[in-house]
This record gives sequence, C-alpha cells and structure tokens, in this order.
Amino acid sequence: MHEHKKIGNLGEQAALKFLQQHGLQLIQTNFYSRFGEIDLIMRDGDSLVFVEVKQRRAGIAAGIESITPAKQRKLVQTAQYFLMKLGKDVNCRFDAVILATDGEIEWLKNIIIL
Repeated sequence: MHEHKKIGNLGEQAALKFLQQHGLQLIQTNFYSRFGEIDLIMRDGDSLVFVEVKQRRAGIAAGIESITPAKQRKLVQTAQYFLMKLGKDVNCRFDAVILATDGEIEWLKNIIIL
C-alpha cells in the first residue's frame, strides 16, 4: 500500500472514531461510483450523512479549501447514486471532517446546501 493511501486510511479511521463518539453510526466506508468516492456514510438520527475526510499538514483552512466546487459536484453525484441504489427517500446532509497534523479535528456540518 502506498504511503499516501496509508495516511488517508488512518485519517478516515480517526474521523470515524470521532464521529462515532458523537453518536453517529457507520453505514459504509469508501463508497465508490463512476462519479467519485465518499469516504464515510454515517447515520445521524433519521438522516444519512455523507462525510468527506481531509487530512492536511497545512492545517484546517487548507483542508476546507481543498473541497472545491468540482469536488462538491462529485460528492453530490456519488451521493445521488448511493441514494438511488438504496431505493428510498431519506434526509441527508454533507459534512466534512478536517484533521490537522497537530491533532486538531474540525467537524463541519452541511458543507453543501442543495
């Protein structure tokens, strides 16, 4: 496994643990479609939460800036595909968990408003 992928996996595991400590339940990790990938799909009450995980040496702001409009479109398309496969209408939102190398974690809810 490449070093970059190992670091990404560790970041996703840290984000998953953080979200579970805040009461979210894991539905799926690394959901792929032809549109892109969603790092974590979680349940928060009656809502599905599509989570983008970013780990940055440059800090929290750099992680937020890396979720570009193009990345947001890919997330939405991939989520729509997941929901179509699920076959039911559910509430959902898009969150981001940004991890800085100093251990700081920022959880941003509703990063994409549809």
